[in-house]
Amino acid sequence: MLQETFLNQPEVFLSRTMKKLRPSAILFDMDGVLIDSLDSWWHALNDALKRFKHQEITRDEFILFEYPAACCGWDGATGDIIQTYWGHDLKDNLRRLNLHPDVARFCNITYGGHMDSIHIYPDTKETLQELAAYKKAIITNTPTDCARQILKKFDIAQYFEAIITSDDVTKAKPDPEIVFMACERLGVHPETVVLIGDTKSDVQAGRVAGCTVIGLKIDADFSIQRLAELTNIIQ
Repeated sequence: MLQETFLNQPEVFLSRTMKKLRPSAILFDMDGVLIDSLDSWWHALNDALKRFKHQEITRDEFILFEYPAACCGWDGATGDIIQTYWGHDLKDNLRRLNLHPDVARFCNITYGGHMDSIHIYPDTKETLQELAAYKKAIITNTPTDCARQILKKFDIAQYFEAIITSDDVTKAKPDPEIVFMACERLGVHPETVVLIGDTKSDVQAGRVAGCTVIGLKIDADFSIQRLAELTNIIQ
């Protein structure tokens, strides 16, 4: 059942006959939504930590790691301590580890050596094809060079009118700057846009910008378990 919140929101048109959303555009996070790159980033981060003589982290720590109070942030939407490396800007992760942001260059280089650990989700291409009528953009905290390598590897760049990365903005997600920039490039208003993400950073950025947020395996305005379920919500 569609949540009542958006039955009363005029910006994102909800078809009364089809009971589906008809946004002006769709913004996709990339990692964790279109492709599974968690292991590749975990390996790349550990390469950087090892290179600069810092203790490596386990995979579980990469997914869920509680920062000491002195270096953690607070999620403005929930008041919770931010507890994960995954879903945050690479430079922000390095800053949390007290590493110079320039180390990101090393991490990006080594990331290319772990491309074999990246996999496209089985329903990604089919879902993008079914949503071909909509303007679409990628909004990702992944740096530009890495993002373009991934899109080329899986041959999905042609589905997007814009690709916005952390290199294009001053503040990466959860700041909404990347959302505003994507909307500007697509020529749409954030209030008429649907954003799909899988982390608190995605949800927070979308909500602050005024988008309707669809969470992939995470609570949002609408929630789905598989990307293919988008076509049950979007007309």
